[in-house]
Formats: sequence, C-alpha cells, structure tokens
Amino acid sequence: MRRFLCALALAASAGAQVRIARHGSERISVEVDGKPFTDFYVGSETAKPYLHPLRSASGKIVTRRYPMENIPGENHDHPHHRGLWFTHGSVNGYDFWGNEASQQGAGKGKGKVVLKSVDKLAGGAKSGLVETTFAWQDPSGRTLLTEARKMVFYSNPDMRVIDFDILLRPEEKVSFGDTKEGTFAIRLAAELEEEQPKKIPEPKRTGKMVNAQGAEGEKQVWGKRSEWVDYFGSVEGEKLGIAILDHPRNPRHPTYWHSRAYGLFAANPFGVHDFERDASKNGEMLMEPGRPVTFRYRVVIHAGDYRTANVAALYKAYASNKLR
Repeated sequence: MRRFLCALALAASAGAQVRIARHGSERISVEVDGKPFTDFYVGSETAKPYLHPLRSASGKIVTRRYPMENIPGENHDHPHHRGLWFTHGSVNGYDFWGNEASQQGAGKGKGKVVLKSVDKLAGGAKSGLVETTFAWQDPSGRTLLTEARKMVFYSNPDMRVIDFDILLRPEEKVSFGDTKEGTFAIRLAAELEEEQPKKIPEPKRTGKMVNAQGAEGEKQVWGKRSEWVDYFGSVEGEKLGIAILDHPRNPRHPTYWHSRAYGLFAANPFGVHDFERDASKNGEMLMEPGRPVTFRYRVVIHAGDYRTANVAALYKAYASNKLR
C-alpha cells in the first residue's frame, strides 16, 4: 500500500498527467501520462455507456475488442459484453444487460441507458475526472431511474486505477431483480481467459481468477462472495492482471461474483438464487424515489499477479478511503 501511494506521489511530482477530452457526442477520451488509456462511449447509438478498450500502463489492451472490432482468436459470443459497463438484466422486468440492437432482451424486453448530460470533465497532474448523468429508460422512453456517474482516473507509472461512484435515483419504485445477468462488469481479452476444455483458437488462454479468500478458478470463485477478485495472465508476453474491488459501503458487501472462465468478470450483489443455487432465496433489491443508492468500485490494472501487485494491500487502501 505504501509503495502504491508513494508511486502516485512520485508520478505527480515528475509531471505526470491525466488528460480528458470530449470528441463530439459519441465519446470521451482518457490519456494517462502521455499515452491513451481508454474511451468512454456515450453516444445515441450505444445501448449502454461503456469504456473501451482498457490498457495497462505498458499499453497492452486487456479487454476484449469484439463487437467493436474483429480480432483473430477472440470469441464472438455475448455481443452485449462491451469493454467495461454497469447495467443489470432485470430492472422492473426490463433487460438493460442483453440489450444490443440485435437482441430481444429478457423479460419485458430491452431497456436503454441514455446520456442526459456531461456534467464535468477535468484533467490534472494526479488524476482526471468524468461526471455524467444517464437515464435508464424502458422501451417506451419512460425513465425508471437516473444515474449520476463519477469516474476518477489516476496517474501512476506502474498501474492504471479507476474509481467509480455510481448513484442511482429511482424516478418510481424500481426493482433490481434476482438474476445472475449483471452488473458491474468487464469482458477480458482472450489471452486473459482461463484455459477451457473445449477447443478454442489462438492466442493461448493464460488467465486465472483469485478472490480475497484465496479461492482460485471459476468453480471456486463464481457465485461466491468476496471483497475483491483479481483476474490475471499474460498479454503479448507480459504478465498482467485486473482487480475489481468492492467498496465496504456498497449494498450487500461483500458482493457475489459472476466471473466466468471465458472472460466475463462481474460483481453482482443481486443474483442470489442463481449463485446459491437455491430457488427459495431472493436477491431482489427494491429502490424507492427519494432514496438514492450508491455503488462504488475501484478497478486496478497491474503488472504481475495478485501477489506481486499486492492486491490485498490495494484493497485495504481503498477500504480506508485512500485516494478519495
């Protein structure tokens, strides 16, 4: 933890910088220390906002590029898995998860997350800030809830760090239903997928997921509750990992994990009957007007594995509100 904080201070003193720029109505770019990091897609053609691609400090792309790009060796499943996103598969029965134009959506059909405003863009020597407001709309265009999202991007010579504050304000009574199809999610690059029994094309899958309790692999991590999960492997010969940290003030902390060997990496506090494999349990969460709910996560893209990156210490720093 001390090394992490010292590195941030060193980067700032050396003139490191985070630059944020808007490009028309479609995207917002983020550059860290003179190198592209990610783009935030918010345009009218998107069914939900997403970050794509995510890069390591060395410039390696750690997220799947389909369906935005066609890359040899990537699986073309789940077209709604775009970069990094936050939605859910049952919001008052509407599907905000599998909601691409090519999909029908589950339950009552598809919802859409629509940009209402870009509220603040700010760069700086230590960090950059993006604040936006979205409307979660049903197929008729009625707004079920308003999302105020704050993302902070940090300058660091060794890793990439993003903090997410996602505040949901219901416009009516809203139910986040019990389904595994959610919620705060990343689709990883093919090389970071775990090795799978079925024959898959190159590149070689090198990934492994580990949670805060030391459980390893999909069978031990999927559907379990944990403060954090790290998913690591090799990308273009470099050992890299991505950690998602669940803030201790989040509802139902520690969250359940919908993390799959094929590269889906998601925190989901709602899908209890799926994760517990018990139809008698109900993970539905009801939200009411005037009672907003906030979800906070930190994403860390690091060199090495969870041990060399000391993800446990990074989580302790996050839980102690360091860098916030």
